[in-house]
Amino acid sequence: MRVITGSARGTKLQAPAGENTRPTTDRVKEAIFSMIQFDIEGRSVLDLFAGSGQMAIEALSRGAAKATLIDSSREVVNLIIENAKKTRLFDKCRISCADYSSFIRGAAGREKYDLVFLDPPYASGYIPKAIRGLADGGMLALGSHIICETENTIPPRAKSMRKDEGVAMTHILSDIFGGDEELMSRFDILKSSIYSHTRITILSPKAE
Repeated sequence: MRVITGSARGTKLQAPAGENTRPTTDRVKEAIFSMIQFDIEGRSVLDLFAGSGQMAIEALSRGAAKATLIDSSREVVNLIIENAKKTRLFDKCRISCADYSSFIRGAAGREKYDLVFLDPPYASGYIPKAIRGLADGGMLALGSHIICETENTIPPRAKSMRKDEGVAMTHILSDIFGGDEELMSRFDILKSSIYSHTRITILSPKAE
């Protein structure tokens, strides 16, 4: 697992051990940053389920101004600190050991972010709760992007299903918004693509 490009290009990052974390693959990470490549420079980043910290670190390497990285495991947070120092991007990071919901409650009304990465454990159901908390807490800057990683359950050979917009919207409504159509109506869905077992969905809050 390495930084793909930018100031820390090629730096090898450490990944948390165990089965509780699932680092984003290089292929998926490259796809994500291809989608948002013109929305990184000078931006404020939040990685709410940071794991190794590789997504926020990649954004910083590509020119983001600052990043907040949150993880509930002290061991994982220590690893994020090591990775940030190794890439010489530590000074641009704020790294905290906290539960995502506790962080949102504490930062609501005080912090705003341009890029938000949401990649919790697939079966956790945290993404809809996080999105609502960020939106209700006024933490999403105008024109911000939320990058969500969820599990793709469509079989690889079901090509027509993979391209079906109706099927995609059903999965997005369920996995991203927890079935809440009112919450979904508050966002524009900019992109949703499948990469093997992962669906990447990029959202932007609608202007009020």
